[in-house]
Amino acid sequence: MQFSSRLLEQAVDEFGRLPGVGKKTALRLVLYLLKQPDADVSRFTGSINLLKENIRYCKNCFNISDQEVCEICVSPKRDHETICVVEDTRDVMAIENTNQYQGVYHVLGGLISPMDGVGPSDLKIEALIDRLRSGNISEIILALSATMEGDTTIFYLSRKLKEFDVQVSTIARGIAFGGELEYVDELTLGRSIATRVPLSEK
Repeated sequence: MQFSSRLLEQAVDEFGRLPGVGKKTALRLVLYLLKQPDADVSRFTGSINLLKENIRYCKNCFNISDQEVCEICVSPKRDHETICVVEDTRDVMAIENTNQYQGVYHVLGGLISPMDGVGPSDLKIEALIDRLRSGNISEIILALSATMEGDTTIFYLSRKLKEFDVQVSTIARGIAFGGELEYVDELTLGRSIATRVPLSEK
């Protein structure tokens, strides 16, 4: 791709580093921004700067938050005895959109993947164990993607959770193997949460 401007090329290169954005899409986005009023572009870049400078991770569940503790964790309307374990914030959003779950969450920050050099110590697993030791938890729902990495993480967690008197369940497999949780339609995901099964029955 030939560029008439080095500045244009640099901007396209930066946009092209975003996941799912190819060179042509990056060029469209950059050209679109160039046509916008300065105030709109400043607001756009300002919101990204504010995000990077001020975003926090909830100290309880590690979900993205504006505060030290997220709105879900502080809500008196949530069932704080039930923890839904997910890979990342996108999965929290996907499950919340189903309106089928009223407990709280624990965001692992990834999945165990030896091929990618991601081990248990790289995830928020010990923080989950600490929550079980210090809190009155009755159920852990393992809502992880139906992939090899997801199943590996479920197997590891199930062994770690055996020492606790807590029910461990997984979402029902209405989700095809190899499917990423964030891409599942809300109806299927909602039913999978509502019809979750004990891990031993998987």
